[in-house]
Amino acid sequence: MVDWNLAVATATRLVRPGPEVGRDEAREIVAELRGHAMASEDHVRAYTRMVPDGHDPVDTPVLVVDRPGWVKANVAGFRELLAPLFAKMRERRSGSAGGAVLGAVGGKVTGVELGMLLSFMSSRVLGQYETFAPASRDLPAAADGAGRLLLVAPNIVHVERELDVDPHDFRLWVALHEETHRTQFTGVPWLRDHLQGEIQSFLEETDVDPMTLLERLREAAQSLAGGRPEGERDDDGHSIVELVQTPGQREVLSRLTAVMSLLEGHADYVMDGVGPQVVPTVAEIREKFQQRRARGAGRLDMALRKLLGLDAKLRQYRDGERFVRAVVEEVGMDGFNRVWTSPNTLPTKAEIAKPADWVARVHRKADT
Repeated sequence: MVDWNLAVATATRLVRPGPEVGRDEAREIVAELRGHAMASEDHVRAYTRMVPDGHDPVDTPVLVVDRPGWVKANVAGFRELLAPLFAKMRERRSGSAGGAVLGAVGGKVTGVELGMLLSFMSSRVLGQYETFAPASRDLPAAADGAGRLLLVAPNIVHVERELDVDPHDFRLWVALHEETHRTQFTGVPWLRDHLQGEIQSFLEETDVDPMTLLERLREAAQSLAGGRPEGERDDDGHSIVELVQTPGQREVLSRLTAVMSLLEGHADYVMDGVGPQVVPTVAEIREKFQQRRARGAGRLDMALRKLLGLDAKLRQYRDGERFVRAVVEEVGMDGFNRVWTSPNTLPTKAEIAKPADWVARVHRKADT
């Protein structure tokens, strides 16, 4: 279905070069990012009052990567996570007209198209905590499957220069966000399995014609190449995720949206909460970063963001941070941390929008 090696090769060939950095400066940046990742552990633990369960976050690899390195890491994760979906689609391929066409086109075309999308994404991600990270020779992962933390050095340098902010403060600010994600998954032992179960439930419910999915990938690739389907407006169409929704998937996606909003909003809340103590220019960084988000980019960038669901990602940051802030103001950090008790105490999508309803359900009902 997908030539994964060709996807990596295509993305690597098409990826835009990062900012100009000398060899010595590059070494200093990598060392500083590693140091910030380590220093962030204590800051995040003290602020969140979350203690890693069973192992220390330091056991989770921290990889400072370039854009091709980010591509390789994410292809490895996609390949593992999407294996059940592709197995299901292979079963359908022989019995449908769309599947026959997909078989004729082959995995190489799909690999090229996926590579084009990854090349676009690789210049936009500052960092991420890879929850589902299979180990490889080039990309180590925690022995217990706890994941790994990635910091994309050229993208961090590009944004700090674009915003004209203090580079040392900005690098620590980014590290605080990603360290919060690492603390979430190392401090909540059931969270990884719960999230994986929800994703697999979503994939098992998939009932999409293979040709339809291929056409959506091709639409994204055509946008990258500068072409737009005739008559298409900027607000037309749906994201790739929205394309494959069945009624069962909509229920799963609602729960996934809520938990991802919680995780992203919590990370944003923590990075700004810790900031004043250790990042002197945090207020300036946040203001300029929010302005950058609000400005967006050109029509091509906006079309691709909608197609790939990135506009939803931005809403998750905003809505999740509002939820966390409102709950902490109401019941304090320890009261907020009841959210990590079990899957039943996670907020629903409706509760993300109305934090008082979560407080009433988890706190007042439990305390009566």
